Amino acid sequence: MKLTAYTNYALRSLQLAALRSPELVRVDDVVRVHGLARPHIVKIVHELGQAGLVETRRGRGGGFRLARPAEEIVVGNVIRLTEGPLDVVECFNPEKNTCPLIGICKLSRALSEATKAFMAVLDDLTLAEIASNKSELLSRITPIEEGIVWPSRRAR
Repeated sequence: MKLTAYTNYALRSLQLAALRSPELVRVDDVVRVHGLARPHIVKIVHELGQAGLVETRRGRGGGFRLARPAEEIVVGNVIRLTEGPLDVVECFNPEKNTCPLIGICKLSRALSEATKAFMAVLDDLTLAEIASNKSELLSRITPIEEGIVWPSRRAR
């Protein structure tokens, strides 16, 4: 399984909001900490807001924060929101399937089971859990927020 960069950025944005909760996080904070493009984060935060995962505040002093407790935000649901259907192979989507082996293909069944297992793990994971090592995460991002660039980030 490979998730899109969009999903990765959405999860990173939510994780940062969980770390900073209940304070507002600015889009520029996410951009600086993770070295991402601002337009992508603006779009992601908008979608997360539309989905009720974050609340947003516009203007000077604005930003976003979690709209509900991190314990209630399930990573699997975020992935479904940002990825849509996880059609690993075309036969997962009956409307687009052209494979004549549908219904008898053991590979298709195995991939379906693998996808369900993948999502089951993520459905058992909350935003609170991916932000639970708060002190370690904050110690890593605080220098970046203060303008100190990690050596591994200079090569980007």
